[in-house]
Amino acid sequence: MDRQSVYTLSLFGEDRSADGGPDTIKKTQKELIDFILEFHLDNVFIYRDQIRENVLSKQYYCDVDMAHLIAFNEQLAQRMTNEPAEIIPIFEAALKHCTQRILYPSRSLADLDLAKALPEHQLLVHSAVTHTSIRGLTATNVAHLVRIPGIVIGASTLSSKATSLHIECRNCAFSHNLPVTSGFSGIALPRICGRPKGPEDAGQTEKCPLDPYFVVHEKSQFIDQQVLKLQEAPDDVPVGELPRHILVSADRYLANRVVPGSRCVVMGVFSIYASQKNNKGGGAVAIRNPYLRAVGIQTDISHSSSGSSGMTFSEEEEQEFLELSRRPDLYTLFASCIAPSIYGNADIKKAITCLLLGGSKKILPDGMRLRGDINVLLLGDPGTAKSQLLKFVEKVAPIAIYTSGKGSSAAGLTASVQRDTSTREFYLEGGAMVLADGGVVCIDEFDKMRDEDRVAIHEAMEQQTISIAKAGITTILNARTSVLAAANPVFGRYDDMKTPGENIDFQTTILSRFDLIFIVRDDHDRKRDETIAKHVMGIHMGGPGIQDAAHTSEISVEKLKRYISYAKSRCAPRLSAEAAEKLSSHFVSIRRQVARAEADANQRSSIPITVRQLESLVRIAEALAKLELKAVATEKHVDEAIRLFLGSTMDAVMSAGGDAMGSAGAGAGGGANREMVDEVHRVEAELRRRLPIGYTSSLATLRREFVERKGYSEMSLNRALQVLARRESVQFRRGGALVHRSGV
Repeated sequence: MDRQSVYTLSLFGEDRSADGGPDTIKKTQKELIDFILEFHLDNVFIYRDQIRENVLSKQYYCDVDMAHLIAFNEQLAQRMTNEPAEIIPIFEAALKHCTQRILYPSRSLADLDLAKALPEHQLLVHSAVTHTSIRGLTATNVAHLVRIPGIVIGASTLSSKATSLHIECRNCAFSHNLPVTSGFSGIALPRICGRPKGPEDAGQTEKCPLDPYFVVHEKSQFIDQQVLKLQEAPDDVPVGELPRHILVSADRYLANRVVPGSRCVVMGVFSIYASQKNNKGGGAVAIRNPYLRAVGIQTDISHSSSGSSGMTFSEEEEQEFLELSRRPDLYTLFASCIAPSIYGNADIKKAITCLLLGGSKKILPDGMRLRGDINVLLLGDPGTAKSQLLKFVEKVAPIAIYTSGKGSSAAGLTASVQRDTSTREFYLEGGAMVLADGGVVCIDEFDKMRDEDRVAIHEAMEQQTISIAKAGITTILNARTSVLAAANPVFGRYDDMKTPGENIDFQTTILSRFDLIFIVRDDHDRKRDETIAKHVMGIHMGGPGIQDAAHTSEISVEKLKRYISYAKSRCAPRLSAEAAEKLSSHFVSIRRQVARAEADANQRSSIPITVRQLESLVRIAEALAKLELKAVATEKHVDEAIRLFLGSTMDAVMSAGGDAMGSAGAGAGGGANREMVDEVHRVEAELRRRLPIGYTSSLATLRREFVERKGYSEMSLNRALQVLARRESVQFRRGGALVHRSGV
């Protein structure tokens, strides 16, 4: 001490043994303590500050990035990956030691007592190494650290797991603590009393009986534990396979982190446990069930915005996207890149562009939510490539699920209540709408669904939640999805002679929830048919088709996907005052127009125009602003939103229910068609008067009366008879020679 130099003494003693003795553990612990106290980036001591913040807020954990550990000491990181069961307890002891050093640096007695009273710390790990899928877990991964993405489909209630049992002898009241090792397997109490023999016990011959111990729960120590069920994400499952799942055990600060339906990446130790079922059989001793002991759970921060894998964007990529957003022709370019192999349908592609981006979600001061997702219905003739558009959207949306109407039940779309095989408890499993939270659900053959199944998605489409009250479970799940549905009209093809109400066999309740309704007709037009034929032949011969080749190859599907994710995560536009004024005045004029059309036709329109449609216009305008990464939606965006709305939903409303044919049959053809429909209606009414129920008349007599005497056209008579036959009001007999009035 007299050498006039600083005197140092190692706290951990000298490292004497190289093999795995207690000194190796001390050495490892010293390395870990050095890492926590000394690791810094740009003169910021990350973990020192993190521990201080957490402990002051009474949270005893530390979240470590594996990349930092690799940079500090690669050998230590390697051991962490290969022997996590040994290193993690050492790491947690090192964390506790660091907390003592950081918070209570003085060696006073009060400080030492406080330092000893600190609870155990928990280590959380996150990393950016490659994922291992649940299918990819093999025997080589056992007892290693793995990183697995998936969707949480079930979460158990919190249970308390003992870390230290306080046991006491019934006979002599000798007590001591029994530490419990981790894992699913239970613990056996000692069979004989472990009281040490003192000098006063020398004369006693009586021993304590067998199995003397009982557990004193008040003095034992417990931690929270939760069992999660993690399933593969639907987009990772190979075609024709069932998705696999694995149990995840999360404890302490990881419990209650995630809810069913959330996508996350779990970092954990791949372990195995002996199932109770296997033990009962007694035969299969070596068979173990796998599970994952979680040491870190990363949820996508807000997976509605960042896409399925929590996409991150480099600076070059952001620069590229900003340049792209400034292009004047971005809107048409984006629309042309959607399903480029399908010819035409420009407005539908523009609507799908809006659907992929979505408007802005709003939460009002009173807690009410207004949805930002846009729903689109494609209703039309067979062979107009509706399903192909749906398939393309499934590929390009960051989160998407494709389902067909006949193969979907109400429970499959919303949520089902299942019973756990081992605990016999009920738990919820989310359906397609819950799993696609933050994405798009494509429903094909929408008209073939049973009515009770279709009603199940009403709530999901407007309120964006699914409420369940089954088997004693009452809860609400999030379903913040856009719906893109494709359907055929009632008779397979769209019939211009009928009102939209007769063509569309949907209830008003579901139609009002769609922002845009497109009627896709397969018109016979020679010029268009020639173009489509050339386009299809071009594609089959391996070329780009007739579409502008420069447009199709401009943006790849992957880049589209990333641009959509980027726009959704960076931008939530609002309407400007002038745009809002324009929208509200336009909505009033649309309502007036519809009211006039309903009065002329003397019947209510089957496609309603309600306040929901005004909100649709707002959402579409916001989506168009979001495409250009603008913060405010201007009048230009509102004009395009109104044009889209007039070309889709309003066209469908006016197509046969108003005084004009809308854009579908504009001009002279529209007027003539309107007169034809009126004439068919008049002939229908006369036929009902002429033929009372139960009467029969010959077709020739009716033709003489209506065509020759009253001056109706023969086509109108035939159409009217067809309509009545379809409604089962009349029947044709003797090969169509006689007409019999059979019903009302």
